[in-house]
Amino acid sequence: MSDINKFKNLEIWFVTGSQHLYGPEALKKVDEHSKAVVKALNAAGTLPHKVVFKPVLKSSAEITQFAIDANSEKNCIGIIAWMHTFSPAKMWIEGLQILRKPLADLHTQFNRDIPWDAIDMDFMNLNQTAHGGREFGHIGARLRLPRKVVVGHWQDPEVHERLAAWACAARGWHVSRNLKLARIGDNMRHVSVTEGDKVSAQIRFGWEVNTFGIGDLVAKINAQPKAKIDKLCALYEEKYRVAPELKKGGARHESLRDSAAIELGLRALLEEGGFTAFTTTFEDLHGMKQLPGLAVQRLMEDGYGFAGEGDWKTAALVRIMKAMAHGLAGGTSFMEDYTYHLDPKNPLILGAHMLEICPSIASEVPKIEIHPLGIGGKEDPCRMVF
Repeated sequence: MSDINKFKNLEIWFVTGSQHLYGPEALKKVDEHSKAVVKALNAAGTLPHKVVFKPVLKSSAEITQFAIDANSEKNCIGIIAWMHTFSPAKMWIEGLQILRKPLADLHTQFNRDIPWDAIDMDFMNLNQTAHGGREFGHIGARLRLPRKVVVGHWQDPEVHERLAAWACAARGWHVSRNLKLARIGDNMRHVSVTEGDKVSAQIRFGWEVNTFGIGDLVAKINAQPKAKIDKLCALYEEKYRVAPELKKGGARHESLRDSAAIELGLRALLEEGGFTAFTTTFEDLHGMKQLPGLAVQRLMEDGYGFAGEGDWKTAALVRIMKAMAHGLAGGTSFMEDYTYHLDPKNPLILGAHMLEICPSIASEVPKIEIHPLGIGGKEDPCRMVF
């Protein structure tokens, strides 16, 4: 099975703004301070990706070239920018206009405290984020530039945590820009909310959404060899609790084998096309024995995005949120809002779906069971219960 969560080589570029006005000695110190900040951010281990130092930017040409380089580097998922000194913001206009990577404005200062007994004009010129950061913020506002602003000292754990949260969002942006989604069958008939403009979605978010007939999936399912099905059924018993009737020799073991074949066929279709999200619909199951339940749960557990009834927008969002949450405690799942609990002191919404709830949100080892399903018109499907 291929790993769709290949995030190890992703990186965040750290760049510092200044200008030639201050002279080579001051700029050398800016460079040294920036390297120290990057080293500390990496050593803290809070950010989910490596932070990469980039040389201090001192002119419009350097800033524009930096933006071009960042846009061209596939492993760069975001930029942290720090104005160590005053950096005239008109120099940043073209670079920020063409920058296509997420931006975090780190409003910090190398020295946490003012050295009251030794402060002089050289210190103030060198350490003026309070001035340069406002200039940078001004041009960001004028450009209506989406960005995250993080304020605080670079050694503060809270600053690290806020940058880490932004980095997770930047990873989600990266996944979105490269997302391929397979619609297996169409939307549920007569439903409006699952419709949408796929061309706009690809322009705005990067989602490539394409449709496959159910026959394409059925062909993959039917092509699965007995040995692979045997191996997957054994894995189910090793990893999860399995109802006795579904175990090998049990009265309904064949249903578990059918579920395993569906998983293998679905994986084959997704891996062949490089898809990381998909949809199905209970109204388009011709040639299948079961509505995909266990297979979908297993794929979501691996990080795939999914939504039922052809809801490609939610499926893409689930994939992006799973990528953002990768490596964190807890889980992320598809489900639908079903029923309100309107207690004024404790209002709730009960979320649910027929089968496809991701086991990443389980508080215990899931159990594979089989139960009737009064929708879809197929055989009883296997599913994880937790």
